[in-house]
Amino acid sequence: MKKILLLLLISSSAWAQQSAKKAKYGISQFMLIEKVEDQEKKYNEVIKEPAGSLEPTALNDLRAELALQWLAKGNVERYRFYKATKPKFNFRQALFLSYAVEKLFDEKEDFANVEKISKELLADLAKGTIEAMAMRPAVLLEVNAGANAKLGNVIVAKEMIAKSNADKSSADRLTKYFKDGQSNYLNRHAIVMLAAGENQQAFDMLEKAFKEAESNSYMVATFKEAFKKVKGTDNGFEDYLKSLKAEAYQKYYKEVEKSYISSPKQTLDGTFPDPSDAKKLLITFRATKSVKEVSMKNLAGEMVNLGDYKGKILAIDFWTTGCTPCVAAFAGFEKVVADYKKDEFQMFVVNVFEENSTVKAFAAQKPIKLDVLQDEENKMYDVRATPSKVVFDPIGNIRFFATGYAGSTDREYYKLKAMVEIIKARS
Repeated sequence: MKKILLLLLISSSAWAQQSAKKAKYGISQFMLIEKVEDQEKKYNEVIKEPAGSLEPTALNDLRAELALQWLAKGNVERYRFYKATKPKFNFRQALFLSYAVEKLFDEKEDFANVEKISKELLADLAKGTIEAMAMRPAVLLEVNAGANAKLGNVIVAKEMIAKSNADKSSADRLTKYFKDGQSNYLNRHAIVMLAAGENQQAFDMLEKAFKEAESNSYMVATFKEAFKKVKGTDNGFEDYLKSLKAEAYQKYYKEVEKSYISSPKQTLDGTFPDPSDAKKLLITFRATKSVKEVSMKNLAGEMVNLGDYKGKILAIDFWTTGCTPCVAAFAGFEKVVADYKKDEFQMFVVNVFEENSTVKAFAAQKPIKLDVLQDEENKMYDVRATPSKVVFDPIGNIRFFATGYAGSTDREYYKLKAMVEIIKARS
């Protein structure tokens, strides 16, 4: 059973664990370089090396990595430079490339380039030159639809959103695996509806999304546009949105309250129902010692004693770089951390199983804004499934634990915030 749970822990490659074991230079070592600018410098050195000093696919892999890392940074020109070399993307690179296209749409709002790049990648998929499973065709189709809607190409936008809904990979939206899978889709679909003049439909869809916490920050501007088109003004929008969020928070507060551990426990086996048999419980972690006895290193190699945080509500969340839902949850955690002062709440995301160099590079490239600790040998909590979180009251008692990603940034935020508020109210 433990082997089955470990599949959750290592849901893709172990990223770059094996780097030190290989004599020839290749992608494993390259990925440990934190900045894309430094990666490019290294690449220009590598291409001058004799072929015998490189892994067979090194140049292809490095060009593919540079293409996706530059796109993730929003530099379309450098992305196109390396993409023009026609590199073959591995599974991880193709997946991260889809993340980069989403980021270009959501954060950069570079709709012209999103339309072109997503169209080109869809053509690559059609030709079979890139892995469909990794690239998530439904996502490429929906961002292309959203970009076309923003550019005024309404007919194309409607065609693309329909294709997205028909694609079999659209089922991934509801799996609570990829960050904001369903909420991102609802936002992009609403953008298409608004461009097509379907204002009430867009308003109704986003209203429901906020009520159910199937939402994130990118959706706010779209909902405000829908509100204004339906109501004739945006006066009152902020208060209305606040009321919807309050309704969603109360829903999850009540849900979370049921899982509060009322009797003080400093040691505990965390469990969750077996997916194949709900009557059975699987162990996700084992807290066999008091939190005040637990010490782990941060990314700088400094020892952090969790006992030093007595008097604060403390949350720890276990993750790995290859665990997509683990990293998906971080955005919600960041919002909770922002809500509280350092003297009342502390959160650490604890990486297990992986080397410091791997985690440091990953944290810098994302970037991860949370405080990161490491337990490479997994000695402290015997973690068997990620993501898993544990929340302690100011005395060090375990009051909540949970496994899995909530499915959206707002829902993850509401759930963890509710845990903090419930502990505050009962301490």
